Amino acid sequence: RMHCMKLLGQRLMARDPDRQVAELQVRVAVMNGFTALGIPVTEAIG
Repeated sequence: RMHCMKLLGQRLMARDPDRQVAELQVRVAVMNGFTALGIPVTEAIG
């Protein structure tokens, strides 16, 4: 997962600690969204 995190940028752009936390939360939300898109939905047939 850290490799995926680094693909979104090596550094934090914000300087304020509160904004750094918010920036990381946005990155995690983006990663979770991509992960959710990649999870297959299985349905029973029959």
